[in-house]
Amino acid sequence: MHTSPRASRRIGALAALTLAGTLLLTACGSSDPLAADSGGAAADTLVVGSQDYYSNEIIAELYAQALEAEGFTVDRQLRIGQREVYMPEIEAGAIDVFPEYTGNLLQYLDPKTSVTASEDVFTALEAALPEGLRVLDQSAASDQDSYVVTREFAAEHNLTSIGDLASLDGLVLGGNSELAERPYGPKGLQETYGVNVSFTPIEDSGGPLTVKALRDGQVQLVDLYSADPVFAEGDLVALEDPAGLFLASQVVPVVSDRVDADAAEVINAVSRALTPEALVELGARSVTDEAPAAKIAAEWLQTQGL
Repeated sequence: MHTSPRASRRIGALAALTLAGTLLLTACGSSDPLAADSGGAAADTLVVGSQDYYSNEIIAELYAQALEAEGFTVDRQLRIGQREVYMPEIEAGAIDVFPEYTGNLLQYLDPKTSVTASEDVFTALEAALPEGLRVLDQSAASDQDSYVVTREFAAEHNLTSIGDLASLDGLVLGGNSELAERPYGPKGLQETYGVNVSFTPIEDSGGPLTVKALRDGQVQLVDLYSADPVFAEGDLVALEDPAGLFLASQVVPVVSDRVDADAAEVINAVSRALTPEALVELGARSVTDEAPAAKIAAEWLQTQGL
């Protein structure tokens, strides 16, 4: 989801100034950390970046606006692109604050990692980060794979955890064809939780066809990202995963050494307030209402007293 390839957005401007008959070209107001002639932000300015993904942009705006409210000067470098593009910029010191996802970032930095549980992933991520970077507090909010049932089905069978499915027969799991072979697919369900399922391919990556099949009862279980705006509709439930079948991927700020203790506390306050339900609601406002990220962030921060 938040790592799907998209074209990087580059925004820059050149102002032509004539002075004493000499034509000078001066880079003016660039918001692109990748621009070749960018001189970087001022020493007292924190550069906040984001992926080219609506949910990530909203979180970056939360950080940026909370910092500004506390008197920090912020330069936004939003919608940069995918991890292969922005991570070298973060490592080079061109970006100071960036919302990330613990599990996905850990896999990028350490492809051989085998940890999946939230605290284990966070600890491994701290150790894997390049010199000069650190993570602040991780949020309870996440954007990761999750097994989902309808609220009605959960109530009927008293389901809260994936393991609760073990007592049920005839379960059908729906998802993209590759889910059948993923370590958290049917084999992982059986080995980790003793849950037996058959499998039906639905080739829209957790999109409307998958959701419709679940709601219509064609399948009883599907794999959706935990921050999908569809959860805002209230009729679907993500089951808890205490054994760590899925790789935990919680929202976490990656920051440079230029983020001091005061700035870190501002960002950590946002992370403490950002619940899984809040992230779903923020995403729904972007997708359903088509509200801009800055407006969504401002209104949410106001409700939180931030």
